[in-house]
Amino acid sequence: MTEPSGETAPEAPEDVAPTEDVREDVRQGAAEPEEPGTAEEPAPGEEPAPAEEPASAEESTSGEESATGEESPRAGEPTPAQEPAASEESDGPAAGDAAPESESEPEGPDAAQASPEPAGTEPGADGGAVAETSDTPELSDAQAELAAQRELRARIEARKAEKEGPLASGAKLSGTAADLLAAVRAVEGGTASGSAFYEAPAPAPRRTTPEAAPAMTVRPPVPAQAPAPAPGTTAAVREVLAKGGAPEALAGQVAAALGEGAAQALLDDPWQLLAVSGVRPEQADGFARALLGAACGPDDPRRTVALTVWLLERAALQGHTALEIDAVRAGLARHAVPDAGSAVEEAVSAGAVLVFQEEEPAEGDHEEDEEDEGHEEALGTAETAAEPASPVLLGLDRYALAEESLADGLARLVKTATADTWEGSELERAAGAHGLVLHTGGEASRAEPVALAAAARAHGLRTLVAVHADGGRRALGPAGTDAVTVAALLSGAAGPGRDEEGAFALDLLVVLDAPQLDVETAAMLVESLPDGCRLVLSGDPAVLGAPGAGQVFGDLLAARVCPRIASRVPDPGPLGELVSGIGAGELNQVEAPGKEIVIVPVRDAGEAVHRTVQLVADSVPRAIGVPAEQTQVVTVGHGGSAGTRALNTALKQRLNPGPGRFGGYDPGDRVAYAPVPGRTVTGTVVSADAEGLRLRCGDEELLVPKERVESALRHGWALTAHQAAGLRWPAVVVVLPGDAAGGLSRPWVYTAFGRAERHLSVVHGVDQALPRAVAEGTAPERTTRLRPLLEALLAVPEE
Repeated sequence: MTEPSGETAPEAPEDVAPTEDVREDVRQGAAEPEEPGTAEEPAPGEEPAPAEEPASAEESTSGEESATGEESPRAGEPTPAQEPAASEESDGPAAGDAAPESESEPEGPDAAQASPEPAGTEPGADGGAVAETSDTPELSDAQAELAAQRELRARIEARKAEKEGPLASGAKLSGTAADLLAAVRAVEGGTASGSAFYEAPAPAPRRTTPEAAPAMTVRPPVPAQAPAPAPGTTAAVREVLAKGGAPEALAGQVAAALGEGAAQALLDDPWQLLAVSGVRPEQADGFARALLGAACGPDDPRRTVALTVWLLERAALQGHTALEIDAVRAGLARHAVPDAGSAVEEAVSAGAVLVFQEEEPAEGDHEEDEEDEGHEEALGTAETAAEPASPVLLGLDRYALAEESLADGLARLVKTATADTWEGSELERAAGAHGLVLHTGGEASRAEPVALAAAARAHGLRTLVAVHADGGRRALGPAGTDAVTVAALLSGAAGPGRDEEGAFALDLLVVLDAPQLDVETAAMLVESLPDGCRLVLSGDPAVLGAPGAGQVFGDLLAARVCPRIASRVPDPGPLGELVSGIGAGELNQVEAPGKEIVIVPVRDAGEAVHRTVQLVADSVPRAIGVPAEQTQVVTVGHGGSAGTRALNTALKQRLNPGPGRFGGYDPGDRVAYAPVPGRTVTGTVVSADAEGLRLRCGDEELLVPKERVESALRHGWALTAHQAAGLRWPAVVVVLPGDAAGGLSRPWVYTAFGRAERHLSVVHGVDQALPRAVAEGTAPERTTRLRPLLEALLAVPEE
């Protein structure tokens, strides 16, 4: 279940169709010349041929060679020759410059020989496919096919001969491998000792006594928000917005999103307005018509590129790091784009989006030989050769780079950890033997990774426990005094220092609430861990996923590339029994002699709001002994007659009435602050001054700049389940009005009901929709690339 919120995952946009199997479309698209990125990238230093030149037969040959398994550059990592251009286009096409027309794509019989894009390649720096230069005369279709078959057969025979013959000593070795071979020979010949070739002694996995920490540099906290744009930039943007009939209040957001040249960028490309959160395509179209008049139309390349990026950004709010190409085409068609296929190609050519097609993971060492033998038969069958291993995906470079960086970082931790024998629980033994370990379980199981951290710390290991939110740290009790939030750890506000290379001074990092890690946060975290550091990710896989893009914990569990330890510790009491049943798909009747669970039936949303206020302000404090400030309301969404807005208005009127003289807030108001999208901090308003609102959030004070109050702050007596994930309260009131039935799912119910420590009240107005959601309502699948990347790097051959 996803939620309509700026700081959390909103409702699934109608513009992005659910990702479906596009195997047939991909099979056809594999032979289409218009599909970008089909040509092999040039070697570093080579100058790419112009994108307008037709694809030659040599391109077809190189494409088929890629299918034989030769390594190709990974998506998101341009070759050295491409880097400058790639960086220039990272934010999409330059303002006012139309992307290359689709007619410039290869056409004709030679182009029809182009093979599907090899997994992991990306378009050239100029947005188009990069073709290799050649002085050979152009070949006919038949000659090109015969040449490709001869070369491929020769390559297959050469590879088989290499496997059968002995490896020449030191042949074909270079770099680290050649240095290692030279070192081994030197030791065997007696000319050097074995220790002479180590740059440093191997680190001891356990230290019997604590050692002094190395010299480190503590980075200052990273500001949660980018600096405010210059006043002149904002004023210029305001003039352009007024000229196009757009609200001038958007000037600050536009200037922050588009940078110093925002005004000129809007004049050249009015659809850049879609970069501002909350702006709809219909509004951007009206703005463009006001500025450009008859010079724009639904097939304007600037419009189609901006819409493609907008669709992928909207999908990222739903947790997708990429989308199947059919879903993007369908979304463009719903916005009156005449030729959605050409529009996608336009966006790829402009460098605004990337194309991916992951390879299926190898299932054993024998598969390569079978592939070689099968190539000869496959060459004569075009349909078989075009059969894709996986759907073609489109994605934005920021998420592509994050997933690839995360996969590489996790593989590095796995391969650099020194295996050791640790005594203790199953989790401790696994952590001693492996660099990456996953731990699953409910709330009660959190004690196990905390105990692991304490044991490792007692043996002298530099150990840290990180949680998703500050409330999760307080829930650990005395053990939480040494814990930090992931955000504070990354910003440098808490946790250990960093060494000269920017790595944390840690031997073991334990991360609780791991399902709340989005791919970008996880990538930054793993990149900051030194070689040899152990990482334990712990969490409950049944809760709602991360509010940002990606499903890191779920992808790791599915990839099966590291040990997975399932806790056997059940959550206690009636609440634990209820939540455990929900996780198994059953809404059981649970005995609650201490009024741990109370169901309050209501007929409509108005009654739901009235009963909720009554429960928080009167019934729960009197009957359960939990004061109103320790009771949290959780509902399905922000809008609606019983959403967070309506509930917070009613709760403020009862619990802290006031005129809202500080931008709608008064001292004492409970608030939910989103310093960055996807992370919510709860607190209380303390005061206000010329700089903004000052909040008390746990043990620290936060300042919300006055320009951020409207967009990043909400009243917080009532939250959505996404905002409440990773937090717990003594008492929780879950509100389920009749109009919320469509937003319910098993993960949503599991997360909302699981936020209560002592008491749960359910304001129930959805009748049979609740048990049906628990039994059948699985969360929508997220489209990500992390799992195949991990399997390719860490796949273990089956025995």
